[in-house]
Amino acid sequence: MKEYAKLIIGGKELKLPVITGTEGEKGIDIRSLRQETGYITYDPGFGNTGSCKSKITFMDGEKGILRHRGIPIEQLAEKSSFVETSFLLMNGHLPTQKELTRTSIMLNDQSMVHEDMQFFFQNFPRLSHPMGILSAMVNALRSFYPELIETERDFEKVFIRLLSKIRTMAAMSYKISKGHKVIYPRTDYTYCANFLNMMFDSPVNPYQLDRDIVKALNTFWILHADHEQNCSTSAVKTVGSSRANVYASISAGIAALWGPLHGGANQAVIEMLTAIHKKGGSIEDVVEKAKNRRSSFRLMGFGHRVYKTYDPRAKIMKKVCDKILPKLKIDDPLLDIAKQLEEVALSDQFFINKNLYPNVDFYSGILLRAMGIPTKMFPVMFAIGRLPGWLAQWKENMDDRAQKITRPRQIYMGENETTYIPIAKRESDSADESDY
Repeated sequence: MKEYAKLIIGGKELKLPVITGTEGEKGIDIRSLRQETGYITYDPGFGNTGSCKSKITFMDGEKGILRHRGIPIEQLAEKSSFVETSFLLMNGHLPTQKELTRTSIMLNDQSMVHEDMQFFFQNFPRLSHPMGILSAMVNALRSFYPELIETERDFEKVFIRLLSKIRTMAAMSYKISKGHKVIYPRTDYTYCANFLNMMFDSPVNPYQLDRDIVKALNTFWILHADHEQNCSTSAVKTVGSSRANVYASISAGIAALWGPLHGGANQAVIEMLTAIHKKGGSIEDVVEKAKNRRSSFRLMGFGHRVYKTYDPRAKIMKKVCDKILPKLKIDDPLLDIAKQLEEVALSDQFFINKNLYPNVDFYSGILLRAMGIPTKMFPVMFAIGRLPGWLAQWKENMDDRAQKITRPRQIYMGENETTYIPIAKRESDSADESDY
C-alpha cells in the first residue's frame, strides 16, 4: 500500500507521496506543493532536501556507512584499485579482467595532452593556485574535443579522456610552476604510479617507485571517489542541468571543490598546523581555544557535516598514515603536532560528546604532506579522486527523465512595491557632491 504524508495548510489537507529508498530511508515528494497550495519549503543549504533518486552511493551519517554501488568503502579500499573503483561508479558493476585491462589500456592511450595546452599552462601567473588552473584547463578541453556525447560509447571516451588527462594536467601544472621539465606519462606504469612519476621524476634525480606509496595513493583516491550529493557534485549537476557540456560541468565542480569548507579542507589542516607551530603554543592551549565558543579559532579536520560518528574514510586513512609515516621516517614538526591533536580528540570527552572526531581531511592532509605533495596541490589531489563520482552523477542526472533545469525558489524579504524617484528629487547623500 502506498504511503502518504498529510499536510494541512489554511484548512486544506494535502496528501504528499512518501518515497522509500532501498535502504529504508524515506522522503516526502513535494513536487505538487506549490501548485496545490502556493507554498514552498525553506531549507538553507538543502540539508533536508532530496534533489534526485540515485543508484550510485549510499551514506548513513548516523551509522558511519559509505557504500559505492552497494559495496562497502572498507572493501574497496582494501581490495580494489582506483581505476577499478572508477569503472564501478561509472558502469554500475565491477569489471571483468578483460574490461579492466581494456580500461587501463585506454587510459594510457589518452594520457597525453595536446602540446598546445602547454602554452596555456605557461602563461598563467606563477602565483596562480593550481585549482584555478585546473578548472580553466578542464574547461578548455572542450575546444580540443568539441564532439558531442550522443551514445554510450561517446560517453565512455569522455570518461576515459577526462580521467586520464586530468592526472597529466595536474602533474604538468606542478612541474611548470616549479620551472622544471615536464615528465610525460609512461605506458608501462599503472594510473597511480604514473602520476607519482610525473610529479617527482627528474633528469637529475630519477624517481624510485614504492609499492606502499602507490597503494596509499590508490586508497586516497578511492576514498574520495564519490560522496553522494555534496557541494561540488551538486555544482556539476546544476551546471549540467542547463545542458552545458560535460567539461564546463566538471570545471564548475572543481571550482566548488576549491573552497576551504570542501576540497580545500585538507589544505586548511596543514595551514592550521603551520600556524600552531609558528606560534609555539602548547596543544592544551590550542584545544582549550577550540572549545571556547567565543573564540574565532576553528580546529580544521575535525567533525563532518553528514557523519555524526567516526567518518568511515577517516578510519581507513588513519591506518594508511600509521603504515606510511613510520616507513618514510620523516622528521616533521607539523606531523608531530597532528599526532598530538589526534590523541586529544580521540580521548577528550568534549570532542567525543560533540562527535568531533578527526575526519578524512585531517588524515589525508597528513598523508599527502608525508608523500611530498605540495600543500597547494592538496585540493587538486581531491579533484582527481572525485572525478569519477562527478562523471557518474552527471550521467545519471542526464539520463533521469524526472530531472529539469535546476531552479531553486526563494522567500523574498525585501521592500514592497516602491515608486521610482527621479534623481533630481532624491535627497543628497551626507557627503557633499563637491567632494568628488
